Amino acid sequence: MTVLRALFSILGLSALVVSAGFSAFAFLAVIVWRARHARKRNGPQPQSPVTILKPLCGAEPGLYTHLRSFCQQAYPTYQIVFGVRDPADPALSVVERIVAEFPRAMIDVVVDPQLHGDNYKTSNLINMMQRARHGILVIADSDAVVGPDYLSVVTAPLLQPDVGLVTCIYRGVPTETIWSRLGAMYINEWFVPSVLLAWFFGHRQYASGQTLCLRRETLQAIGGLQAVSNHIADDYRLGELVRSVGQRIVLSGYEVEVEHHEPSATALVRHELRWMRTLHVVRPRSFRWMFFSFTLPLAIVGVLLASIGASAAGLAWLLFAMTSVTRLALHFTHRLRGRGSVFADLWLVPARDLLLCWTWWRSFSASSITWRGSEFNVDAHGVMRRMA
Repeated sequence: MTVLRALFSILGLSALVVSAGFSAFAFLAVIVWRARHARKRNGPQPQSPVTILKPLCGAEPGLYTHLRSFCQQAYPTYQIVFGVRDPADPALSVVERIVAEFPRAMIDVVVDPQLHGDNYKTSNLINMMQRARHGILVIADSDAVVGPDYLSVVTAPLLQPDVGLVTCIYRGVPTETIWSRLGAMYINEWFVPSVLLAWFFGHRQYASGQTLCLRRETLQAIGGLQAVSNHIADDYRLGELVRSVGQRIVLSGYEVEVEHHEPSATALVRHELRWMRTLHVVRPRSFRWMFFSFTLPLAIVGVLLASIGASAAGLAWLLFAMTSVTRLALHFTHRLRGRGSVFADLWLVPARDLLLCWTWWRSFSASSITWRGSEFNVDAHGVMRRMA
């Protein structure tokens, strides 16, 4: 019995050390990132004309504000291409309003249902590319909101010839529903800190569809967007292909704001299962160990195991307190810059972390996803096929 208690204590303390360490380093990575990019850069400014590709599907909340922000760039010459697949898509009425408001802007609208693969967003982009006029391309999701310096900042790294792709982290800004707030917490308090932690330790493979900036010649060298037209993780796959031709990915210091809307619990779960399934495809080997990044649930398991051995209980509770403090620090760090009350969603932290564990566990047995109202099967290589 004494040996068994000692074993439980060792396992519990190990879990607590991992949870406390992950939380502390994730928080440190966020702080270092913000400190590094808080200063304005006065380096060379790009002048090459840019085409922004904005694939649309539906009139999501805040769409007018999102699209309008891309029409107010402090940049010499740029074109915006809006694209939809369905002529009846309600996003078109928002685009018409934007076109009327900015008559001098170079705006093109593509309406084309042609499919080039089972990733509908990529098919939309392939159709839109026929109208792209310029050599520098910026692909940005429809829910992004940016400031007037966005184009200047994200295109600047392309002045270096070895840079093939520029991408951005992003911050979720929820709508009023509780499900939207939980969804934004997933982005702000687990996903982005995990990305920055990997960056902190030298990982340079992250690529996000919120911003993908690259030269047209680079896109052509990797086989065009057709090369990712059947992949669930189209952004990550694009990054892989860019690296395969000897160019590197730069994580820009620009942080995009994303309006996050989840109308129901079902929508939230489906969305996060798709994200988890995507992460499973991108990181098949390390995905099973992802539980160690769920710091609060891991710390709870650790303190329960360690408490079985009374001699380790004091150290266990100290490590649990360290984990809790740094987990809450991650919660409050991004909220200090938010628009609502800093403490409004504090009570959601345990629910958020438990839901994270559940969706991770559920994703091991989920071979299908729901995306924009359609069901798809996803194989082990990330290739998606629409279900009949």
